[in-house]
Amino acid sequence: MTEQSHPTAGTYLRIGAVLVILTVLEVGVFYVPAFRAVLVPVLLVLSAAKFSLVVMFYMHLKADSKLLTFLFGAPLLLALGVMVALLFLFLGTLTLRGAAGAG
Repeated sequence: MTEQSHPTAGTYLRIGAVLVILTVLEVGVFYVPAFRAVLVPVLLVLSAAKFSLVVMFYMHLKADSKLLTFLFGAPLLLALGVMVALLFLFLGTLTLRGAAGAG
């Protein structure tokens, strides 16, 4: 296994700037009324992007072995699948409840 070079301070500053931008986008999405219909999925995507950046760079998972990446990423994908399934389940429940109340 070859040792990879450590990221520079400039890399950390760029990643930090991207994280700040993503956080500003999250706050902006929350306060824009046009995004109310897709608020939760958009916030989940932005949060997943921030999570990935933190894990890859600040926790150095990008430079670790692929086995560690798999051991960390597989449960994350499983949790993401459960969250998406719950979103669809609750969306269906709310849609059916709204349709029943309209009639």
